[in-house]
Amino acid sequence: MNQVVFNFHDVILLMTAMLCCFFALLLIATNPPQNTSNYFLAAFLIAHALIPLHELILWGAEFKLHVREKWPQVYFIGAFAYYLDAVLLYFYVKSLVFRDFHLRPKDYLHLIPFGLFALFMVVAFYRFPAATRLEWINTEAFVYSPGYISMDLLIKCTRVGYCVAGFLLIFKYKDILKNTHSNIEKVDILWLKILVVGFTLVTSMEAFLALAKMAGLFADYDFLHPDPDGNPIEYIGLSGYYALFFLVCTLVFTSMRYFSNFEAVKQKDTKEPAKKSTQEKLLNPEYAAKIDGLMRAQKTYLNPELTLDMLAETLAIPAKDLSMIINRHFNHNFYEFVNGYRIEEAQKRLLDPANKEKTITDIYLEVGFNSKSVFNTFFKKLVGKTPSEYRQQPADVAATH
Repeated sequence: MNQVVFNFHDVILLMTAMLCCFFALLLIATNPPQNTSNYFLAAFLIAHALIPLHELILWGAEFKLHVREKWPQVYFIGAFAYYLDAVLLYFYVKSLVFRDFHLRPKDYLHLIPFGLFALFMVVAFYRFPAATRLEWINTEAFVYSPGYISMDLLIKCTRVGYCVAGFLLIFKYKDILKNTHSNIEKVDILWLKILVVGFTLVTSMEAFLALAKMAGLFADYDFLHPDPDGNPIEYIGLSGYYALFFLVCTLVFTSMRYFSNFEAVKQKDTKEPAKKSTQEKLLNPEYAAKIDGLMRAQKTYLNPELTLDMLAETLAIPAKDLSMIINRHFNHNFYEFVNGYRIEEAQKRLLDPANKEKTITDIYLEVGFNSKSVFNTFFKKLVGKTPSEYRQQPADVAATH
C-alpha cells in the first residue's frame, strides 16, 4: 500500500536542505584556497542545511514517525546547528569585509552556547536510559519541557543578535572603505544586505516562535492538543520554512553575479594607533605640506582607481601613517581628501577655454570621478554651486572664489 511520507511543507524543507548542501559543495569545489570568506559561507550553508532536516525530523507529517521508529538516535543532532549557523554567518560577513581576517583564540568563545547546549542535552536527556528517551521522543514531552524551550529561546534570540551584528558591520562598511578608497560607487553590497536582513527576519520569526512557546508554558497552553481552529504557533513555523526557502534560492541565484565583486579592506588599517606618542610624532605641519605639494605636482588623484596603498607607495609613506596624517591634518578621510583635489581640478577645467567643447561628463571622468551623482554632490558641497552653474558664470567672478 502506498503511503505519503512527505507533505508539501516537508518537501520545502527537503529542498532547502538540498540547496544549501549543493551550494556549499559548489563553493568548496570552486573556491580559491586563499578565499577564506567562501569557506565560512560554505560552513554556514552546511550548518543551515541541518536545520530544515531537524525540523523535518521533529515535525514532519509521517517522516517523524519513521525516524522515531528506525533512527531515534539522530533525533536531536540537527538541533546543534542552531548554535553554529548565525556565528558562521557573522564570521562570513567579517571575513568578506576584512581581507586579513582570521580566527583568533578569543573567537572560539562564540562556541560557548554550543557547549552549554551540549551540556544541557547530556544532563537533561542523554544520561537517561534509551527506553525513557524514546518515550520522551514519541510523546514529544521533551521538546515541550521547560528546560528545552528555555534553551531554544536563548539560542533563537542569540541568533538574532549575531544577524544584527553582521548588519551593523555591513552598515559601517562603506565608511570603512572611505578610509582606503577614492571611489566606492562601484562597490555593490545590496546583495549582502538582502542576505543578512533576510536571515535576520527568518531568525526573528523563529525567536518569536520560541517566545510564544515560552509564554505558552506560563499560560498552561496545551501544545500537543491545540484549539480546533488551528495552532497559531504552527502557522508561524510554516511561514519561516517558506521564507527560508525563498532566501536560500535568492542567495544561490545572486551569488554567482556579485560574490567576486566585493572590495575588502584590511582590518588592522581601520584601527587608529593606541600610543599617543606615535600620533604626536605624525602631527607635523611640514610633513602635511609636503604631501599636499606632491599631490598637486604629481596629480595622482586623476587615477579613478586610486587607493590608500597606491598613494602611500607613490609618496613613499607607510599607509598607516598616511591615513593618520590625512585624518589629523586635513580633517578628512581618504575618500574626501582625494576627491577634494579632484573638485579643484574640475573647477580649473570647467573654466578653461580649451575645454569648451567638452561636456561635464567628460570632465568629471578626466579628473577621476566615475559617478555623476557623486561628482555633483561633492562639487555643490565644496564650491556652493552645481558644475553647470559654475561653468556658466563669468571668468572674473569664478576667479574670486
